[in-house]
Amino acid sequence: MLLKVFLAAFVFAHRAIHISYLTPPPPATASGPAWPFSLDRSWVLIPLGLAPGVTRTLGIALAAVTLAGFTVGAATVLGLLPPALWTAAAVIGASSSIALLGLFFHPWLVLGVAIDLALLAATLVARWTPEGLGS
Repeated sequence: MLLKVFLAAFVFAHRAIHISYLTPPPPATASGPAWPFSLDRSWVLIPLGLAPGVTRTLGIALAAVTLAGFTVGAATVLGLLPPALWTAAAVIGASSSIALLGLFFHPWLVLGVAIDLALLAATLVARWTPEGLGS
């Protein structure tokens, strides 16, 4: 059971980091690095000529889908929702996270992409499900 709690907490924490895209950045300091969770900077969408409002709306939608997917995924690991929902939740959460992190990329976010790829590999390639952890 401890392993299930740890995995659910990990998925939920990974989900929580994406909330940073929906909150205002902390006050900037001259010596501090740039806030990496910005929906105002897209290395892909802005050069395509999309208006800032459109890119921001797309980013908010991707963040919402990511939050929902990983919330359902964590709940399935804990047994609060049927374990059969795990695959869809993990794939939706990780895929939308990769899209969000990729479209609004900052070098600090590489670890998030690696986590998403590991979740996809475990779920789609290794066919892992929460039942594999036992009770």
